[in-house]
This record gives sequence, C-alpha cells and structure tokens, in this order.
Amino acid sequence: MSELSNLPQGTRPANRQDLYDLIRQTSKDEFILQDMKRLGFWPKDNGQPSLSEQIITRETELHRELSALLTEKRRLEDQQAMLKELRKQRLAESRKKREETKQKREQQRKDKAEAWRAKKQQEIIYLGEQVSGGLNETLTDTEKLTSRKLPVILDAASLASTIHIPVNELRFLAFSRKVSKTTHYKRYYIPKKTGGQRLISAPMARLKKVQHWILQNILYPIQIHEAAHGFLPNKSIVSNAKPHVGAEIVINIDLKDFFPSVTYRRVKGLFQTLGYSEAIATILSLLCTEPDTDEAELDGETWYIATGERYLPQGSPASPAITNILCARLDSRLTGLAKKFGFTYTRYADDMTFSTSGEGTKNVNILKKNINKVVEDEGFILHPDKTLVMRKGSRKEVTGLVVNEKPNIERKTLRNFRALLFQLQTEGLEGKKWGNSSDIVSAIEGYANFVYMVDPVKGAKMQLQVKEIIHKWASTRPKRARKAYPKKAVSLTEPTVPAKEPVIPLQTGSLPSANNTQDTTEAKKPWWNLWKK
Repeated sequence: MSELSNLPQGTRPANRQDLYDLIRQTSKDEFILQDMKRLGFWPKDNGQPSLSEQIITRETELHRELSALLTEKRRLEDQQAMLKELRKQRLAESRKKREETKQKREQQRKDKAEAWRAKKQQEIIYLGEQVSGGLNETLTDTEKLTSRKLPVILDAASLASTIHIPVNELRFLAFSRKVSKTTHYKRYYIPKKTGGQRLISAPMARLKKVQHWILQNILYPIQIHEAAHGFLPNKSIVSNAKPHVGAEIVINIDLKDFFPSVTYRRVKGLFQTLGYSEAIATILSLLCTEPDTDEAELDGETWYIATGERYLPQGSPASPAITNILCARLDSRLTGLAKKFGFTYTRYADDMTFSTSGEGTKNVNILKKNINKVVEDEGFILHPDKTLVMRKGSRKEVTGLVVNEKPNIERKTLRNFRALLFQLQTEGLEGKKWGNSSDIVSAIEGYANFVYMVDPVKGAKMQLQVKEIIHKWASTRPKRARKAYPKKAVSLTEPTVPAKEPVIPLQTGSLPSANNTQDTTEAKKPWWNLWKK
C-alpha cells in the first residue's frame, strides 16, 4: 500500500521536505498518479485498476523493493568494511601484543639468566652425576655443631667465605667428573717397607689448602677415642707401643684396604652425623674423596677417567683424621672386648695391637674370633696375611718398635744404619741405598728423625751425622727418582661404569660404616710424614 493512499482525503504534505520524503518512499510517478486522482484528473475505478495504474503501482513496488535491497546492500557493505577494519585493528593489536610478549619473554630470559648467574655465584646446585641429589637439603643442626665447637655452615656461600675462596673455585674443587681433562691429585708410587710399591694420591695446592682447613676446623675438634694413636697431636708410634711394653703376648692385626674401604658415602654420613646438612656434607665429602682414575691420550690431550667409587685418598691431609673419627665406635668396642678378656688395645691407623699377660694369655683364640666379628660389623676387613701372634720369649714389635723392655728400635737395624752413615761419610752418596727408597738423602734423613722420635739421645747424634754428610757430599747427590703414575690404554668409546655401593643406614648416635669393600691396594700404610704440610 502506498504511503500516499494512507493520507486523509484532500490533504497534501505540510511542507516541501515532507513532499520529498513521500516521493522517496514511493516514486515520482506514483505520487503524481495519486495526486491526480485526488484532484480528479485521473478516473477512479471502482473495480480493478487500469493497466496504466497497475504498471505505475508495480513499478513503484519494484522501486521500493530495489531501494530496500540497495539499503541492505549498503548496510552489508558498511558492515564488511567495518569487519575488515576491525580485523585490521585486531591484527595490528595482535602483532603489537606478540611483539610485547616476545620482548617480555626475552627480558624474562635475560633476567632468569642473570638470576642464574647470580645464584651460581652464591649457591652450588649441581656437582655431577649420582652425588647432587642432596644439594637441596639445607637443614642444619646448629645446636649439635655448637656443642661440638664446630663452625656453623649453612650454605655453599658461607663455606666458601669461611675458607676464603670463591664459590666457583669451591664448585671446581668438589665437582665429580667421570671423564675430565683436569685432576686435583698428583699420583706416584713410593716403596713399601714390606716390599712392593704403594700408590700415593697427593692433592694439589688449592685442594690441599681446603683439606687442611677441613682438618683444622672440623676434624681436629672432634674427640678421638683414647685407643687411637695415629696422626694425632702428642701421639705417635711410641705412645702406641708403650701400653704393650713387657707383655707376655702381643697380637698385631692389620685392616685390609683401610682407606679404600672408607667410601664417599661413609664420609658424607660422617659429616651429616656431626650436624651438617646433606648439602654441606656432600660438598665436604667430595672435597675429601677421589676415585681411582686411568689416564688416556686422545688427540694429543690427556684425559682422566674415573674407574670406581670415590674413597679416601692415601696422601690427603684429611684422610687419617676422618678414619680416626669413623673408627671411634670400632675402637670403643674393641677396647671393651680387650678388657673383657684381659687385654690392652691400641690402634695406629690400620694397625691394631692387643697385648696381655697372666690369665689373659688363655683367651687368645676367643679374642681373635670376636675381633673379626666386631671389625666386620664396623665395615672393615681383617687382612688375612697380616695377623701376627708374638708369644713369651720372642721379640715383640708394635708399629716397628721392639717392646720387650721399652719402646726401642731393633738393634741390628741400628747397627746397620750406623755402618751406612760411616760409609757415607767416607765414600760419598753414590751407589748407596737405605731401605726401599731410591733417594738416599731422604731415606737417611727420615730414619734419623725416626730414631730421634724413639730415642732423642741416639737420634740427635744421627741427625747431626746426616747433616754433615749432606753438607759434605751435596754436589754429588744423585737426582731423586720418582716413579710416575702409569698411563693405561683406555678406550674412550666404552665408558667405565663404577660399581654401586648400597647405602648404609645410620644408627642414632653412631658414625656410619660400610659393609662392602674392594681389594684395590695393599693394607700396610707407611707411618712417616705423608700427611704433613
């Protein structure tokens, strides 16, 4: 229906704008047709409209529909343009956001890297495979440390600061590497008193300094059992021998693989028992232990390949003190066992001595049987070839000293040494030898000092003779021959996997022990000057 047909009869648009609106809503022809009908210029059919009128009306309807379609088209075109613009804006915003996110993540990465670098300067969170698991455990028993008068160390930074080294150096010295281009130990052989050679692993300067600090500040303050005499202030082989002077029966027993049996896990358990956190105990035990290694050459470079479990190296200044602390319970049990059967007990490193007189002489066999059980319970093994029972009427020796009447040096050896000194004074150093050492000067100096420790009167005279000999023949002194640590041909394509040792649970109030040991070195250890500065 046309808008014009809705107008009241005889009315016209009020103004020109209304007229224009009516024409736009219908069409010009329809407006003229309706206006002519209104004015009487066009006949009004009472029935069907005329053909002309139908054409005009149809044309108007089509025009109206077309206008509506055009309006809808414009609306849709405007919507598409709007959507396109909206997408463009969103894409720009998305790109801007991605760029901001990228910059934010890059800054976070830089901040994280900087925080990591700063953390590495203050903390140690990784020290190698199979040893880093406890570095997150920082619970420290400060009361126990204070009661033992030990330094309270809460983290790696405080440990490094206390030792006066950077954290990076502490990490470098403690890091456990299976394969490495560097080593912290100089390895060489020295002659054994009983024949053969003994491997010595002497720490290099930086590690030795740290081990001395551990020895002085952590190990020395720990009270050692009175039966121990090895490598302790005011104690020596003389103090170890005196309790056995004049005894009817003296029993010498050696522990097999003494230092190799004290593994990294036992040392770590020791430091934890003292009150240190697992993190600090891990660092300290890594500083005090070292695995056996093989040397291999590859492309002109030397590689050091670990071949087993870490253990106390023979040559470290901290090793004897650690064994003395770990043997506290062993010494206590053996002392009680000795008293029970009428014996006296002392220990110098891995040499254990029992002596008795009177009724105690009847209990030798039962004592030996019980000793073996106690030693195995404490994680050590008796050397099957180093148990010696010296009975009444025989010469009795304890750590190299004769104890029949007083601690003394065997007479024949003293006579031979005096004879050697006379030969050296008259003939010179060339071609002469004392013991198994290839360095005659070091050998006679060491033995003269040994005599002085046992008998100061005799020793002082011998020390003077040695000085005169060295002064007289210094220009002819032969060069010292030291056997280098052997290099073994090892394939770097086949990694060596160290055997795993079971973790031994700690008992309350006790020190850790190990039940498994490996036969890697001779048991007899030298007693002179290996661990002095």
